[in-house]
Amino acid sequence: METVRLRLDLGYEGSGFSGWSRQPGLRTVEGELGAALATILRRGPDPADAPRLVVAGRTDAGVHALGQVAHLDLSGAEWGAIAQRDRRRGPVDGAPEASLRRRLGGIAGRAGDLTVHAVSVAPPGFNARFSPLWRRYEYRIADGVAVRDPRRRGHTLWVPETLDLEAMDAAGRALLGLHDFAAFCKPREGATTIRTLLDYSWSRDAAGVLIGHVRADAFCHSMVRALVGAAMAVGAGRLDEDALLEVLQRRQRSGAAPVVGAQGLTLVEVGYPPAADLAARAEATRAKRGPLPSD
Repeated sequence: METVRLRLDLGYEGSGFSGWSRQPGLRTVEGELGAALATILRRGPDPADAPRLVVAGRTDAGVHALGQVAHLDLSGAEWGAIAQRDRRRGPVDGAPEASLRRRLGGIAGRAGDLTVHAVSVAPPGFNARFSPLWRRYEYRIADGVAVRDPRRRGHTLWVPETLDLEAMDAAGRALLGLHDFAAFCKPREGATTIRTLLDYSWSRDAAGVLIGHVRADAFCHSMVRALVGAAMAVGAGRLDEDALLEVLQRRQRSGAAPVVGAQGLTLVEVGYPPAADLAARAEATRAKRGPLPSD
């Protein structure tokens, strides 16, 4: 029987996780899901026995997610067994997808900070990492004029100064487009820093909390938090829009774009093309981008 690719839609409260990626001795989202899947599939306790999970965005320690997406491949026999009768609890109601979602919730979701929203059989060509058209993040900042809700403390950066919303919003929009964002990325060997920033805007909610809305085709390591750090510098008057563009054009890390805390950041949504275009999108994404000409 053919391999079955499954799509997982999930969310998590990142405070209790050391990021997405499995790490020995640390609690991670991938580790929790992998262990739960290994239990359900009766593969054994060794982490190496867990199915390989491919994720849309490998979030760092402390980063939250509402709309994370991952995929895994199961053998036809494993997929067929998921909906079979449970020997101890009787028949499992619903389709195999619903059965797996419930079981993951009962194991990986026991602590209450990890939720699998949906499980579905992925269409041909789907790849959680390479098929997306874009990822969208939000960042929350409670500055000097915002109401500070202690219930949201783990999801909001608190700063004492009052930030200029209009200046931050204008600076964010000035960065839109296809650029080499090396100045806003922690370098990783062999990884490109060329990205298309589709949206970057700032607003205040009813409590006065600043909300940064950031959407791009993809993000390099720490890019969103560095973009927020740069916007905060503009909002505080330490950097103007022209200076920010100079930082972008220099393509080198600097203190002008500091990486802010993880607690304010949430992966909100991942956008995919229609099913017929998934494979072509994945192939195009895998093609490494060459360097851009100097500005």
